[in-house]
Amino acid sequence: MSQFWSQLVHTLTPYVPGEQPKVDNLIKLNTNENPYPPSPKVLAAIAEQNNEKLKLYPDPNSDLLKQAIADYHSLETNQVFVGNGSDEVLAHAFQALLKQDAPLLFPDITYSFYPVYCGLYGIDYETIPLNDQFEIQPADYQQNCGAIIFPNPNAPTGRLLKLDAIKEILEMHPNRVVLVDEAYIDFGGKSAISLVNDYPNLLVAQTLSKSRSLAGMRVGFAVGQAHLIEALERVKNSFNSYPIDRLALYGASASFKDEEYFQDCCQKIISTRETLTNAMKEIGFEVIPSAANFVFAKHTTEDAEKLAMALRERKIIVRYFNKPRIDQYLRITIGTDEENNALIAALKEILGK
Repeated sequence: MSQFWSQLVHTLTPYVPGEQPKVDNLIKLNTNENPYPPSPKVLAAIAEQNNEKLKLYPDPNSDLLKQAIADYHSLETNQVFVGNGSDEVLAHAFQALLKQDAPLLFPDITYSFYPVYCGLYGIDYETIPLNDQFEIQPADYQQNCGAIIFPNPNAPTGRLLKLDAIKEILEMHPNRVVLVDEAYIDFGGKSAISLVNDYPNLLVAQTLSKSRSLAGMRVGFAVGQAHLIEALERVKNSFNSYPIDRLALYGASASFKDEEYFQDCCQKIISTRETLTNAMKEIGFEVIPSAANFVFAKHTTEDAEKLAMALRERKIIVRYFNKPRIDQYLRITIGTDEENNALIAALKEILGK
Protein backbone atom coordinates (compact mmCIF):
# COMPACT_ATOMS: atom_id res chain seq x y z
CA MET A 1 0.00 0.00 0.00
CA SER A 2 2.95 2.28 -0.61
CA GLN A 3 0.77 4.57 -2.74
CA PHE A 4 -0.11 6.27 0.56
CA TRP A 5 3.51 7.15 1.30
CA SER A 6 4.92 10.62 0.84
CA GLN A 7 7.51 11.06 -1.87
CA LEU A 8 10.21 11.39 0.79
CA VAL A 9 9.48 7.97 2.26
CA HIS A 10 10.00 6.33 -1.12
CA THR A 11 13.56 7.71 -1.18
CA LEU A 12 14.64 6.62 2.31
CA THR A 13 17.00 3.77 3.18
CA PRO A 14 16.46 3.36 6.93
CA TYR A 15 19.15 2.60 9.48
CA VAL A 16 19.33 -1.07 10.52
CA PRO A 17 20.02 -1.37 14.28
CA GLY A 18 21.87 -4.26 15.84
CA GLU A 19 19.80 -7.37 16.26
CA GLN A 20 17.98 -7.93 19.57
CA PRO A 21 17.14 -11.65 19.48
CA LYS A 22 14.80 -13.23 22.03
CA VAL A 23 16.92 -16.31 22.68
CA ASP A 24 17.60 -17.92 26.06
CA ASN A 25 21.21 -18.19 27.27
CA LEU A 26 22.46 -15.96 24.47
CA ILE A 27 25.86 -14.29 24.67
CA LYS A 28 25.06 -10.97 23.04
CA LEU A 29 28.15 -9.18 21.75
CA ASN A 30 26.66 -7.28 18.81
CA THR A 31 25.30 -3.93 20.01
CA ASN A 32 28.01 -2.51 22.32
CA GLU A 33 25.86 -2.57 25.43
CA ASN A 34 27.61 -2.40 28.79
CA PRO A 35 27.87 -5.85 30.42
CA TYR A 36 27.51 -4.31 33.88
CA PRO A 37 24.32 -2.88 35.45
CA PRO A 38 23.69 0.82 36.10
CA SER A 39 24.93 2.41 39.31
CA PRO A 40 22.84 1.52 42.38
CA LYS A 41 22.34 5.27 42.79
CA VAL A 42 20.65 5.35 39.38
CA LEU A 43 18.29 2.51 40.26
CA ALA A 44 17.45 4.14 43.59
CA ALA A 45 16.68 7.47 41.91
CA ILE A 46 14.39 5.78 39.39
CA ALA A 47 12.58 3.84 42.12
CA GLU A 48 12.05 7.04 44.12
CA GLN A 49 10.33 8.70 41.15
CA ASN A 50 8.20 5.69 40.26
CA ASN A 51 5.08 7.10 41.90
CA GLU A 52 1.94 9.13 41.27
CA LYS A 53 4.00 11.99 39.83
CA LEU A 54 4.16 10.02 36.59
CA LYS A 55 0.73 11.50 35.82
CA LEU A 56 2.48 14.87 35.38
CA TYR A 57 4.61 16.01 32.47
CA PRO A 58 8.35 16.09 33.16
CA ASP A 59 10.37 19.30 33.14
CA PRO A 60 10.54 20.27 29.45
CA ASN A 61 13.96 21.86 29.96
CA SER A 62 15.42 18.91 31.91
CA ASP A 63 17.15 21.41 34.19
CA LEU A 64 18.16 18.80 36.77
CA LEU A 65 20.04 16.76 34.15
CA LYS A 66 21.56 19.77 32.42
CA GLN A 67 22.89 20.99 35.77
CA ALA A 68 24.37 17.55 36.55
CA ILE A 69 26.14 17.43 33.19
CA ALA A 70 27.30 21.05 33.44
CA ASP A 71 28.69 20.49 36.94
CA TYR A 72 30.44 17.29 35.88
CA HIS A 73 32.18 18.96 32.94
CA SER A 74 32.67 22.41 34.53
CA LEU A 75 30.34 24.14 32.07
CA GLU A 76 27.29 26.40 32.23
CA THR A 77 23.84 24.93 31.75
CA ASN A 78 23.32 26.97 28.57
CA GLN A 79 26.17 24.94 27.08
CA VAL A 80 24.28 21.67 27.51
CA PHE A 81 21.56 20.08 25.36
CA VAL A 82 19.83 16.79 26.22
CA GLY A 83 17.75 14.41 24.15
CA ASN A 84 16.14 11.00 23.91
CA GLY A 85 19.36 9.15 23.22
CA SER A 86 22.31 10.61 21.35
CA ASP A 87 20.62 9.56 18.10
CA GLU A 88 17.92 12.18 18.72
CA VAL A 89 20.58 14.72 19.69
CA LEU A 90 22.39 14.00 16.42
CA ALA A 91 19.14 14.20 14.46
CA HIS A 92 18.50 17.70 15.79
CA ALA A 93 22.09 18.69 15.07
CA PHE A 94 21.78 17.53 11.46
CA GLN A 95 18.79 19.84 11.05
CA ALA A 96 20.00 22.74 13.16
CA LEU A 97 23.70 22.91 12.31
CA LEU A 98 24.88 20.44 9.67
CA LYS A 99 22.44 21.23 6.85
CA GLN A 100 24.31 23.90 4.91
CA ASP A 101 24.82 24.96 1.30
CA ALA A 102 28.04 22.96 0.93
CA PRO A 103 28.34 19.18 1.53
CA LEU A 104 28.65 17.63 4.97
CA LEU A 105 31.86 15.61 5.35
CA PHE A 106 32.27 12.36 7.29
CA PRO A 107 34.41 9.20 6.98
CA ASP A 108 33.59 6.47 4.49
CA ILE A 109 33.64 3.89 7.28
CA THR A 110 31.70 5.30 10.22
CA TYR A 111 28.38 5.28 12.04
CA SER A 112 25.87 4.22 9.40
CA PHE A 113 23.15 6.53 10.73
CA TYR A 114 24.90 9.58 9.22
CA PRO A 115 23.87 8.95 5.59
CA VAL A 116 20.39 8.00 6.82
CA TYR A 117 19.96 11.41 8.44
CA CYS A 118 21.27 13.06 5.29
CA GLY A 119 18.61 11.26 3.26
CA LEU A 120 15.87 12.18 5.73
CA TYR A 121 16.78 15.87 5.89
CA GLY A 122 17.95 16.38 2.31
CA ILE A 123 21.60 17.06 3.18
CA ASP A 124 24.32 16.73 0.55
CA TYR A 125 27.36 14.85 1.83
CA GLU A 126 30.73 13.52 0.81
CA THR A 127 32.58 10.66 2.46
CA ILE A 128 36.29 10.95 3.16
CA PRO A 129 38.17 7.61 2.96
CA LEU A 130 39.99 6.39 6.03
CA ASN A 131 43.58 5.41 5.34
CA ASP A 132 44.70 1.79 5.03
CA GLN A 133 44.97 1.52 8.82
CA PHE A 134 41.35 2.79 9.16
CA GLU A 135 42.54 6.12 10.60
CA ILE A 136 41.05 9.59 10.07
CA GLN A 137 43.61 11.88 8.45
CA PRO A 138 42.88 15.54 9.30
CA ALA A 139 44.54 16.81 6.12
CA ASP A 140 41.91 14.98 4.07
CA TYR A 141 39.28 17.37 5.45
CA GLN A 142 41.00 20.45 4.00
CA GLN A 143 38.28 21.03 1.41
CA ASN A 144 35.11 22.98 0.89
CA CYS A 145 32.33 21.80 3.17
CA GLY A 146 29.23 22.89 5.05
CA ALA A 147 30.15 21.02 8.23
CA ILE A 148 32.02 17.95 9.49
CA ILE A 149 30.97 15.04 11.70
CA PHE A 150 32.87 11.98 12.89
CA PRO A 151 32.76 9.58 15.84
CA ASN A 152 35.71 9.50 18.22
CA PRO A 153 36.56 6.71 18.75
CA ASN A 154 35.28 5.86 15.30
CA ALA A 155 32.68 3.16 14.81
CA PRO A 156 32.89 0.38 13.88
CA THR A 157 36.71 0.50 13.88
CA GLY A 158 37.36 1.72 17.45
CA ARG A 159 40.20 3.96 16.25
CA LEU A 160 40.87 7.05 18.38
CA LEU A 161 41.73 10.52 17.07
CA LYS A 162 43.91 12.54 19.45
CA LEU A 163 42.84 16.02 20.59
CA ASP A 164 45.62 17.72 18.61
CA ALA A 165 44.20 16.22 15.41
CA ILE A 166 40.71 17.42 16.34
CA LYS A 167 42.11 20.92 16.94
CA GLU A 168 43.66 20.79 13.47
CA ILE A 169 40.26 20.10 11.90
CA LEU A 170 38.56 22.79 14.00
CA GLU A 171 41.15 25.39 13.00
CA MET A 172 41.00 24.31 9.38
CA HIS A 173 37.29 25.29 9.24
CA PRO A 174 36.68 28.02 11.85
CA ASN A 175 33.37 29.00 10.22
CA ARG A 176 32.01 25.45 9.94
CA VAL A 177 30.54 23.29 12.69
CA VAL A 178 32.61 20.26 13.62
CA LEU A 179 30.56 17.67 15.51
CA VAL A 180 32.55 15.07 17.45
CA ASP A 181 30.36 12.08 18.29
CA GLU A 182 31.81 10.59 21.47
CA ALA A 183 29.61 7.57 22.17
CA TYR A 184 32.67 5.53 23.21
CA ILE A 185 35.09 8.15 24.54
CA ASP A 186 35.01 6.91 28.15
CA PHE A 187 36.78 3.66 27.24
CA GLY A 188 40.21 5.08 26.52
CA GLY A 189 40.19 8.58 25.02
CA LYS A 190 40.25 12.20 26.11
CA SER A 191 37.02 14.04 25.46
CA ALA A 192 36.91 17.06 23.16
CA ILE A 193 34.60 18.64 25.75
CA SER A 194 37.79 20.18 27.15
CA LEU A 195 38.04 22.22 23.93
CA VAL A 196 34.49 23.59 23.89
CA ASN A 197 35.22 26.96 25.46
CA ASP A 198 38.06 27.61 23.00
CA TYR A 199 36.25 26.71 19.77
CA PRO A 200 32.88 28.31 18.88
CA ASN A 201 32.47 25.80 16.02
CA LEU A 202 32.76 22.65 18.18
CA LEU A 203 29.80 20.52 19.27
CA VAL A 204 30.44 17.32 21.23
CA ALA A 205 27.76 14.62 21.55
CA GLN A 206 27.76 11.82 24.12
CA THR A 207 25.42 9.07 25.24
CA LEU A 208 24.63 7.43 28.57
CA SER A 209 23.93 4.14 26.78
CA LYS A 210 27.45 2.74 26.80
CA SER A 211 29.73 3.75 29.65
CA ARG A 212 26.87 4.50 32.07
CA SER A 213 24.88 1.31 31.31
CA LEU A 214 21.67 3.13 30.37
CA ALA A 215 21.00 1.91 26.82
CA GLY A 216 17.46 0.98 27.85
CA MET A 217 16.74 4.48 29.14
CA ARG A 218 17.67 6.49 26.02
CA VAL A 219 19.50 9.60 27.19
CA GLY A 220 22.08 11.56 25.24
CA PHE A 221 23.50 15.06 25.36
CA ALA A 222 25.57 17.59 23.48
CA VAL A 223 27.80 20.36 24.74
CA GLY A 224 29.06 23.42 22.94
CA GLN A 225 29.03 27.16 23.20
CA ALA A 226 25.64 28.72 23.89
CA HIS A 227 24.93 29.80 20.31
CA LEU A 228 25.15 26.19 19.09
CA ILE A 229 22.98 24.89 21.92
CA GLU A 230 20.34 27.52 21.18
CA ALA A 231 20.04 26.20 17.63
CA LEU A 232 19.43 22.69 18.97
CA GLU A 233 16.84 23.96 21.46
CA ARG A 234 14.95 25.73 18.69
CA VAL A 235 14.69 22.50 16.69
CA LYS A 236 13.84 20.40 19.75
CA ASN A 237 11.04 22.76 20.80
CA SER A 238 9.65 22.62 17.28
CA PHE A 239 9.57 18.82 17.47
CA ASN A 240 9.05 17.49 21.02
CA SER A 241 9.07 19.64 24.15
CA TYR A 242 9.36 16.63 26.49
CA PRO A 243 12.05 14.27 25.17
CA ILE A 244 13.31 13.18 28.61
CA ASP A 245 10.76 11.40 30.80
CA ARG A 246 10.70 11.76 34.58
CA LEU A 247 12.39 8.42 35.35
CA ALA A 248 15.13 9.07 32.79
CA LEU A 249 15.64 12.60 34.08
CA TYR A 250 16.32 11.50 37.65
CA GLY A 251 18.12 8.29 36.78
CA ALA A 252 20.46 9.93 34.30
CA SER A 253 21.22 12.77 36.70
CA ALA A 254 22.13 10.27 39.41
CA SER A 255 24.62 8.55 37.09
CA PHE A 256 26.84 11.64 37.29
CA LYS A 257 26.84 11.42 41.10
CA ASP A 258 28.57 8.03 41.32
CA GLU A 259 32.01 8.59 39.85
CA GLU A 260 33.62 5.65 41.61
CA TYR A 261 31.14 3.17 40.13
CA PHE A 262 31.43 4.75 36.67
CA GLN A 263 35.22 4.61 36.63
CA ASP A 264 35.26 1.06 37.95
CA CYS A 265 32.98 -0.18 35.16
CA CYS A 266 35.01 1.59 32.48
CA GLN A 267 38.29 0.20 33.81
CA LYS A 268 36.93 -3.34 33.91
CA ILE A 269 35.89 -3.05 30.26
CA ILE A 270 39.26 -1.60 29.26
CA SER A 271 41.09 -4.41 31.03
CA THR A 272 38.86 -7.08 29.51
CA ARG A 273 39.30 -5.52 26.06
CA GLU A 274 43.06 -5.92 26.29
CA THR A 275 42.73 -9.53 27.45
CA LEU A 276 40.33 -10.31 24.61
CA THR A 277 42.56 -8.60 22.05
CA ASN A 278 45.57 -10.68 23.06
CA ALA A 279 43.55 -13.90 23.09
CA MET A 280 42.20 -13.23 19.58
CA LYS A 281 45.66 -12.48 18.25
CA GLU A 282 46.86 -15.83 19.59
CA ILE A 283 44.31 -17.67 17.42
CA GLY A 284 45.05 -15.83 14.20
CA PHE A 285 43.05 -12.59 14.31
CA GLU A 286 44.27 -9.16 13.31
CA VAL A 287 42.73 -6.70 15.78
CA ILE A 288 42.50 -2.96 15.12
CA PRO A 289 43.70 -0.93 18.15
CA SER A 290 40.51 0.03 19.97
CA ALA A 291 39.63 2.80 22.43
CA ALA A 292 35.98 1.69 22.53
CA ASN A 293 33.99 -1.04 24.27
CA PHE A 294 34.38 -3.29 21.26
CA VAL A 295 37.09 -4.68 19.02
CA PHE A 296 37.17 -4.79 15.23
CA ALA A 297 38.99 -7.84 13.96
CA LYS A 298 39.52 -10.15 10.99
CA HIS A 299 40.98 -13.61 10.82
CA THR A 300 44.01 -14.12 8.64
CA THR A 301 42.49 -17.12 6.82
CA GLU A 302 38.82 -17.55 7.70
CA ASP A 303 35.81 -15.73 6.20
CA ALA A 304 34.18 -13.26 8.61
CA GLU A 305 30.58 -14.01 7.66
CA LYS A 306 31.12 -17.75 8.10
CA LEU A 307 32.69 -17.14 11.50
CA ALA A 308 29.72 -15.01 12.55
CA MET A 309 27.30 -17.72 11.46
CA ALA A 310 29.26 -20.42 13.27
CA LEU A 311 29.24 -18.33 16.46
CA ARG A 312 25.49 -17.83 16.11
CA GLU A 313 25.02 -21.60 16.02
CA ARG A 314 26.73 -21.60 19.42
CA LYS A 315 24.42 -18.85 20.75
CA ILE A 316 27.01 -16.09 20.50
CA ILE A 317 26.18 -13.14 18.26
CA VAL A 318 28.60 -10.51 17.00
CA ARG A 319 28.17 -7.77 14.38
CA TYR A 320 29.04 -8.46 10.76
CA PHE A 321 28.94 -5.65 8.18
CA ASN A 322 28.62 -6.75 4.56
CA LYS A 323 30.13 -3.50 3.27
CA PRO A 324 33.12 -2.57 1.09
CA ARG A 325 36.52 -2.54 2.85
CA ILE A 326 35.18 -4.13 6.05
CA ASP A 327 33.39 -7.28 4.88
CA GLN A 328 36.10 -9.48 6.42
CA TYR A 329 35.84 -7.88 9.85
CA LEU A 330 33.74 -8.65 12.90
CA ARG A 331 32.82 -6.06 15.49
CA ILE A 332 32.73 -7.72 18.89
CA THR A 333 31.37 -6.02 22.00
CA ILE A 334 33.41 -6.37 25.17
CA GLY A 335 31.40 -8.56 27.52
CA THR A 336 32.20 -9.86 30.95
CA ASP A 337 35.31 -11.97 31.43
CA GLU A 338 33.08 -15.05 31.40
CA GLU A 339 31.40 -14.06 28.14
CA ASN A 340 34.70 -13.30 26.46
CA ASN A 341 36.15 -16.61 27.64
CA ALA A 342 33.15 -18.37 26.11
CA LEU A 343 33.72 -16.46 22.87
CA ILE A 344 37.37 -17.48 22.67
CA ALA A 345 36.49 -21.11 23.46
CA ALA A 346 33.89 -21.08 20.67
CA LEU A 347 36.32 -19.53 18.19
CA LYS A 348 38.95 -22.12 19.06
CA GLU A 349 36.42 -24.87 18.44
CA ILE A 350 35.38 -23.34 15.12
CA LEU A 351 38.98 -22.87 14.03
CA GLY A 352 40.05 -26.32 15.21
CA LYS A 353 42.57 -24.91 17.66
